[in-house]
Amino acid sequence: MFRGAVHLCAGRGHLGRRLSTLRGGSALGWAGKVSEIKKTLQSVLPGGAWNSLYDTSHLPPEQSDVVIVGGGVLGLSVAYWLKRLEKQRGAIRVLVVEQDHTYSQASTGLSVGGIRQQFSLPENIQLSLFSVNFLRNINDYLAVVDDPPLDLQFNPSGYLLLASEEGAAILESNVKVQRQEGAKVCLMSPEQLRNKFPWINTEGVALASYGLEGEGWFDPWCLLQGLRRKVQAMGVHFCHGEVTRFVSSSNRMETTSGEEITLKRIHEVHVKMDHSVEYQPVECAIVINAAGAWSGRVAELAGIGKGPPGTLQGTKLPVEPRKRYVYVWHCPQGPGLESPLVADTSGVYFRRDGLGNNYLGGCSPTEEEEPDPENLEVDHDFFQNKVWPRLAWRIPAFESLKVRSAWAGYYDYNTFDQNGVVGPHPLVANMYFATGFSGHGLQQAPAVGRAVAEMVLEGRFQTINLNAFLFSRFFLGEKVQEHNIF
Repeated sequence: MFRGAVHLCAGRGHLGRRLSTLRGGSALGWAGKVSEIKKTLQSVLPGGAWNSLYDTSHLPPEQSDVVIVGGGVLGLSVAYWLKRLEKQRGAIRVLVVEQDHTYSQASTGLSVGGIRQQFSLPENIQLSLFSVNFLRNINDYLAVVDDPPLDLQFNPSGYLLLASEEGAAILESNVKVQRQEGAKVCLMSPEQLRNKFPWINTEGVALASYGLEGEGWFDPWCLLQGLRRKVQAMGVHFCHGEVTRFVSSSNRMETTSGEEITLKRIHEVHVKMDHSVEYQPVECAIVINAAGAWSGRVAELAGIGKGPPGTLQGTKLPVEPRKRYVYVWHCPQGPGLESPLVADTSGVYFRRDGLGNNYLGGCSPTEEEEPDPENLEVDHDFFQNKVWPRLAWRIPAFESLKVRSAWAGYYDYNTFDQNGVVGPHPLVANMYFATGFSGHGLQQAPAVGRAVAEMVLEGRFQTINLNAFLFSRFFLGEKVQEHNIF
C-alpha cells in the first residue's frame, strides 16, 4: 500500500510545473499591482518622488517560489544549487529564513570543521568525496566579482581511526568499501602506528585506518559566509525571522489497497519577524526544511507525525537537538604538525588547533549521559571525568594539558539511524528535507544541497543516488545504519 502511495507522490512533477500557483491569475502580476498602488499614492500624497511610508526592507517578499527554513550551510547550499541549476537566470525566486541571524547557536559555526571519507555507507562516502572536491575548488564555485577570494584554511592532515580487537573486522570492512568508492585510505598495524605517530600509546589498538587524501579540517565560518555572499549575489532573498505556521490544502485519496490517505500541499508560510508579534505571509510552491536541530519542530508545524500511531501520517521526523561539548587545551609536549584528527577506540577525538600546541576535541556522551539541550552551557566536569582520562591514556603527553576554553553546539540528531534525511515527504507534497546528519552535515553540505536541488528541479537524484535517505524509511522501519559516527 504505502509503496504505491510513494510512487504516486514521487511522480508529482518538478518545480517548473508548480510555479503557476504563484504566477498565474491576473495578467498584471504582483509587481504590476505594487506599481499601480505606488502611482495611486503618489497622486494623492504631497511631493513628487515616491517615498516609502515605512521601511520594509527587512520583510520577506510576499511571494517566493522556494522558501528555505534554515540559513546554515545546508540551507545555503540548497539555495546555491537551485540558482546554479536553474534553466534561465532569475527563473526561480528563493527566500532563506533564518531565526538566529547572528548564527550564535548555529551548528555550522560551532562545528570542529572536519571532513572525511571514512564512513561505512557508500552514500556518505560519495557525499564527502563530492564535497571535498567542492572545497578544494571553492573559488571556482563561490567567487563573487570584486570580492576577495575565500580561504577555507583547509588542513589536509587526515583522520586516524583506531579500532580494538573487537572492532577491527568492522574497520577493515569499512576501509574496503571506502576504497571501492574511490577514497584514499590505508590500514595500519600497531607497529606502523608507533613508527609514524610515536606519541600514541597503542595498547588495546588492533588496527587503524588513516586517510591519505581529502581529509582534514577547515574553517566552517568561512564556508558559511562564502555561501551566503554568493547566493545573495545570485539574487537569493534573506529574512531574519521565525517560521511559525504553514497554511496548506488537503486532498483525500484512496490507495490500491483501499486505505484512505491525505495528501497536503503547503501554499503559504508565516514568518514572525524579530522583535514583533506580527507575521508576514509568504506564498510559495516549495518548502525546504533545513532547520537543523529544530527541523523536527518545523515538520510538526506542517502536520508531519500528527496522524494515528503506526501510520504514515503519524510518522514523525525523528530529528532532535543533541548538545555536544568541544574543549580547547594547550599542551607544550603534545603531538606535532603531522598530527591527524584522531578518533580513539573509547570514543574521544582530538585534532590540532593552529600552530601553537593547542588542540580541541571531545566525546559524544552515552544515551544516559545526554545533557539538557535547552541551553549551550558547558559541563566542565564531563571533560575532567570522561574525556581527559581517555585522552591521557591514549596520548600520554596529554597528562599535562591545560584547558583554555570550551563551547557547546548542537547536532541535528537523527534518533532513528543517525543519517541524513534528504528529499520530499511522501504526503506533504511540497516539503523537502535536508537535515538529520547527526554531526556530519557541514562536511556533506555541498553535495546534499545539490541532491535536494536536483530532486526539486528534476524529480530525482542525479549526481548521487540518495534514495536510501528518503523519509519513507522511518515508516517502513528500514534503518540505514552508519557505523562511523562520533
